[in-house]
Amino acid sequence: MEFFLEEGKQVHGKNSTLILPALSIGNVGQLAVDLLVSTMRATRIGYLDDPFVLPCIGNNAYEPFPHGELALPLEVYESTSNALTLVQQRSPVIKGKMVDFAKNLADFIASYGKMHVVLLSSLDFGRWQQIDTSSGSQIHYLSSTNDDGTDDKCEQMGWRRLQEYDPQQRRWQYLSTLTEAKATPEDDLPFDEELEEGDYLPSLPFASLFTFLKAKGVKVTCLFCYCSEGDNIPDAFNLAEATGKLLGLSPGGEGIQWQVPFSWKSVYGPPPDLSIF
Repeated sequence: MEFFLEEGKQVHGKNSTLILPALSIGNVGQLAVDLLVSTMRATRIGYLDDPFVLPCIGNNAYEPFPHGELALPLEVYESTSNALTLVQQRSPVIKGKMVDFAKNLADFIASYGKMHVVLLSSLDFGRWQQIDTSSGSQIHYLSSTNDDGTDDKCEQMGWRRLQEYDPQQRRWQYLSTLTEAKATPEDDLPFDEELEEGDYLPSLPFASLFTFLKAKGVKVTCLFCYCSEGDNIPDAFNLAEATGKLLGLSPGGEGIQWQVPFSWKSVYGPPPDLSIF
């Protein structure tokens, strides 16, 4: 993975926290990152190039007049006022190459001295096995702070640890072995076989990213919301608000005044031509 710094831009070493999405159902993590970039008026400082991410190109997602700036598959943004770095991923990883991509990204993040990574992702509501709404929160989390995935700060916020997480489960164990230099994705357990009970979580992109970042000694906090395909903008707000709460982005409890990205205006295309009715 290569990082290309844009001309006239620089990396701020004080930004020790990184936010990035892990692609999943409804693209909620990506939408939440879009919302955070737009609201914090983060500046794009460069982009990443990785052989395992499919190419794509598009207009600037945040301004009505792109001024020649094109959106790329992996973009790096910085919000110096909040001491945050954000990575936006706009296209998927090549099938079967998620482990390789996770390794490359973890190497890059560790090399730039990031101490805390916040992964934003979504989970399929149809696979939610242990529904518990007693906490009143729709946010679930997974942390590298403790071996069982718990984190005191997240618990204090009323979030629940991902109940289905089991570090002793076979695919979680398999991912852990891949962090060792001697192991390769071809060893033993192929990920294209039929999933069994308990295989769903470690088969998702966030699991590989979580495992490789944890192996690098980077603190990782994964924030999730369960959702279905459809209008996932409310889910994105929910996930972005949780991120703001976790990182203290609204001092004094005043709340964040969200700025909707310009690209969201056309997320479902133009309205129907009324002449057809």
